Amino acid sequence: MPKGLAFKTQADSREPQFHSFIITREDGSRTFGFSLTFFEEVTSKQICSAMQTLYHMHNAEYDILHTPPTNDKESCSSTGDCNGTSVSKLQRFNSYDISRDTLYVSKCICLITPMSFMKACKKVLEQLHQAVTSPQPPPLPLESYIYNILYEVPLPPAGRSLKFSGVYGPIICQRPSTSELPLFDFPVKEVFELLGVENVVQLFTCALLEFQILLYSQHYQRLMTVAETITALMFPFQWQHVYVPILPASLLHFLDAPVPYLMGLHSNGLDDRSKLELPQEANLCFVDVDNHFIELPEDLPQFPNKLEFIQEISEILMAFGIPPEGNLHCSESASKMKSLRACDLVSDKRNGNIAGSPLNSYELLKENETIARLQALVKRTGVSLEKTSSKKDLKIQCDEEEFKIYQLNIQIREVFANRFTQMFADYEVFVIQPSQDKESWFTNREQMQNFDKASFLSDQPEPYLPFLSRFLETQMFASFIDNKIMCHDEDDKDPVLRVFDSRVDKIRLLNVRTPTLRTSMYQKCTTIDEAEKSIELRLAKIDHTAVHPHLLDMKIGQGKYELGFFPKLQSDVLSTGPASNKWTKRNAPAQWRRKDRQKQHTEHLRLDNDQREKYIQEARNLGSTIRQPKLSNLSPSVIAQTNWKFVEGLLKECRNKTKRMLVEKMGREAVELGHGEVNITGVEENTLIASLCDLLERIWSHGLQVKQGKSALWSHLLHYLENRQRRTTSARLGSKELSCFDNTKRVFFFFSRHIQNISEIKTDVGKARAWVRLSMEKKLLSRHLKQLLSDHELTKKLYKRYAFLRCDDEKEQFLYHLLSFNAVDYFCFTNVFTTILIPYHILIVPSKKLGGSMFTANPWICISGELGETGVLQIPRNILEMTFECQNLGKLTTVQIGHDNSGLYAKWLVEYVMVRNEITGHTYKFPCGRWLGKGMDDGSLERILVGELLTCHTEADERQCRTPPLQQSPSMIRRFVTISPNNKPKLNTGQIQEAIGEAVNGIVKHFHKPEKERGSLTLLLCGESGLVSALEQVFQHGFKSPRLFKNVFIWDFLEKAQTYYETLEQNEMVPEENWQTRARNFCRFITAINNTPRNIGKDGKFQMLVCLGARDHLLHHWIALLADCPITAQMYEDIALIKDHTLVNSLIRVLQTLQEFNITLEASLVKGIDI
Repeated sequence: MPKGLAFKTQADSREPQFHSFIITREDGSRTFGFSLTFFEEVTSKQICSAMQTLYHMHNAEYDILHTPPTNDKESCSSTGDCNGTSVSKLQRFNSYDISRDTLYVSKCICLITPMSFMKACKKVLEQLHQAVTSPQPPPLPLESYIYNILYEVPLPPAGRSLKFSGVYGPIICQRPSTSELPLFDFPVKEVFELLGVENVVQLFTCALLEFQILLYSQHYQRLMTVAETITALMFPFQWQHVYVPILPASLLHFLDAPVPYLMGLHSNGLDDRSKLELPQEANLCFVDVDNHFIELPEDLPQFPNKLEFIQEISEILMAFGIPPEGNLHCSESASKMKSLRACDLVSDKRNGNIAGSPLNSYELLKENETIARLQALVKRTGVSLEKTSSKKDLKIQCDEEEFKIYQLNIQIREVFANRFTQMFADYEVFVIQPSQDKESWFTNREQMQNFDKASFLSDQPEPYLPFLSRFLETQMFASFIDNKIMCHDEDDKDPVLRVFDSRVDKIRLLNVRTPTLRTSMYQKCTTIDEAEKSIELRLAKIDHTAVHPHLLDMKIGQGKYELGFFPKLQSDVLSTGPASNKWTKRNAPAQWRRKDRQKQHTEHLRLDNDQREKYIQEARNLGSTIRQPKLSNLSPSVIAQTNWKFVEGLLKECRNKTKRMLVEKMGREAVELGHGEVNITGVEENTLIASLCDLLERIWSHGLQVKQGKSALWSHLLHYLENRQRRTTSARLGSKELSCFDNTKRVFFFFSRHIQNISEIKTDVGKARAWVRLSMEKKLLSRHLKQLLSDHELTKKLYKRYAFLRCDDEKEQFLYHLLSFNAVDYFCFTNVFTTILIPYHILIVPSKKLGGSMFTANPWICISGELGETGVLQIPRNILEMTFECQNLGKLTTVQIGHDNSGLYAKWLVEYVMVRNEITGHTYKFPCGRWLGKGMDDGSLERILVGELLTCHTEADERQCRTPPLQQSPSMIRRFVTISPNNKPKLNTGQIQEAIGEAVNGIVKHFHKPEKERGSLTLLLCGESGLVSALEQVFQHGFKSPRLFKNVFIWDFLEKAQTYYETLEQNEMVPEENWQTRARNFCRFITAINNTPRNIGKDGKFQMLVCLGARDHLLHHWIALLADCPITAQMYEDIALIKDHTLVNSLIRVLQTLQEFNITLEASLVKGIDI
């Protein structure tokens, strides 16, 4: 009785209530309890009079506290809802009168078993209760039946069924074999009726991703049924964290635990969810079982193939007459599931769904001629096509309803198990077997990688990735893989793992495909019939029958029957088992319990003590605390000790997470040093950062005094900002001391306010996560959290003494671990919040020597990034600095800058352009060093500049200035008007070949990275050491010196070559067809680029040609063409690289390696060209 004694009168409902519970022992094994609570008449006059006295005292106290006004209606409105309820309760209870009413008190009988035979235990308890309430006494004293259960009824062996005698009838229990799904005896039907399919799948997803789960109901058995069902459906995985399906009221403070948990809380008649104070909700899945309602955590990924999965489950439910939306129609899921009605499923020909109605697959195909011919053929052979029910052939020993529960249970469980079998059919390929022996491997378990996550994820369909990337990070998956490594031999393999592996092997045999080719095609479960048949056979033919209850050697007067009263059992008779009978050797009490607990431990609950890494100690402490005799008198020292364990666990988890994230981010260099995996995908990085956000929420929720809002971190942040604003307002304005003191705080303040003002983020949890992501991107997470915790008075006000944030040493270590994130670059804010508006600051730096102040034209600029571009932005004349706002562009790649050539002095020499993201602080530099103007340099009025992100110290972020921090001068060689291309430093052929090799190699590496990890291809093509620059060196080598005061550009040479080939074609002097095609292509591209409306200059045109040639895999053809062109002989010296056939062939081979890659060019590079 979790709520203790209860008293009722004859006017109240006194129906017996059955519920089960679970006890987790220190070694991790579980024991199941089943109890039946009923009411017996109180015969003691003293208790009755004491109860009446209590009522009178309560009434008197109530009258003092609530003096009733003259009007009854006023009384109702003034006392409020809560008090109104109290009045009604008092009026009802006041009807108890010792002379008129009968008082009843609750009593409970309980059965403790090592395995969960719920149905059989419920029947045993109900028949025992029936024996004391029946007018006729039972055939034997109750001690005989209880003795029989304790000592003479064995557990059925695996794969067998057992019949034993209750008080009034036989009771049957059956146990699955070691090749079937583990024992589960709770009715799945009830869970789907209470919650509906969609809610069950969402709750199942939360459990798999190890969120905190709180079940809420006024029925203890419902809490237990939902918890056991969800954990059973996880096969072959197992819940690794705190598991308390029924949380006693005295242990409510355990909801404060900053660890994943699955707990059940009795609602105690409190229907209003808002009045339930929970310590944290950022990562909480709250399930109101009675009201068909589920509150999900934010950012919950969708379970793979969720719609098809729900549809398959719905078909099974409807076959048993259960509506998929459940029996309560008060939630949104009811309307969503209307499409899954039987008639719709029958007409759904697209995926061959069969409704769970009298219609079956045969009836749907009756009109098909081929089927008709097959039917005639099989009838001649004596086989029927009609769907036969095996139940007619076999006489089932249990009743019809019970058999249906067995059937539904196994069908639903098989469907759930099939999802994991399909998803992880190839998991063994990715298990990393340890090189050392198991013992030393386990000693260093935390430092070892046991599963190749990156390779596994790269092998999965895209829709699966959000869920799978997070699931692979869970403790249940890590323990599953550990188990696989530890039990490598078939003999010592865990039974559950053996069952799962055998199913995986079958899938491989059935699926004719290579293991690495994964598809998201949904494959239905095919093992239902076989599993059903096994249960049916056990229930039709009972394997064992236990000894019948018999008279015991009892003293005269013992076992006396008294109608309506459960007797005090004779302990001397029940304390010792039988001296000898046919079950003795198998069931000596101590050995029987110990042996079978071990069996249950390994076979059905999959608990491996060696593999419990995180929080198992908390679970054990919780389990032992629950079993303490005085639950209400938990000493502060016990609570403090438990919370200290939580603090240690959080710090350990923080250390492991930061190490994992850094190792993954650092990539191959770290692998070569013996750490971690080769690379990290974008999905996986996002998952790791999301899990860090979850950890921070749990740390900030630990030991909260009063919960405010769903995010404890954001709530703390708002309190801090409010306090600081109050202090700033009250302080004297202009105080030098204050401004100096607040310099660091000012950055924090504006940073946090900016997140607060982002309208696209609606929730507190979302804002907290955005704040963490932005802090990481700016490399300020540790510093900002330190700043937040620097207000010690606020921390003391918000948190209890034992809270993690008030443990100074652990807090310092925690901040130190987070400081290590500054060693790597994250774009976790930029890449996730893609739709928000971001202010960008532009600074254009013209040449100081060669003017800019006299510039008369109207300049413009266009900025492009990985997520989009700004379009043309007009820059006010003589303004070199401006800020504008636009949707997130992502990482910036190119800047197009130009002018309209108006005015008397339309010549502009730009050294470089700087663009700064005002939210993330990222500053990009776009070197130029070229003229923009007709008749200057190459005559360009616009240029495409390729930028790189500048790495600057975090201290620079604190500098409160309007312009971006000063940077080094551009490293690109500046080509002023006085410097012709020929005056550039001369490179020898070896250096040029090396440059070409490095440029091509950079592009090859780019495409060999996972797609989400690739950087900017534009930088590799057009950057300082890009392909364009390298080919420019090729064509400039040996270029003949131009006449005085005249520059000759590479583009001039290419135009002459074009004219030559066009003339050749007109004169029909073409050597060969292949050569002719190359020449035509070359001429077509040159013409198209010359006809573009853009004023990009000769060097800009050359850049465009190289980019288009790389895209269409034509560069090596053009190099061969130009090497044989007579124009080359005219314009190049004999030592030129382009005239050396050996070097040209080498260059062609290098460029041919780009043929296998699909190069996509950024829009800014090919704007105005339609080829």
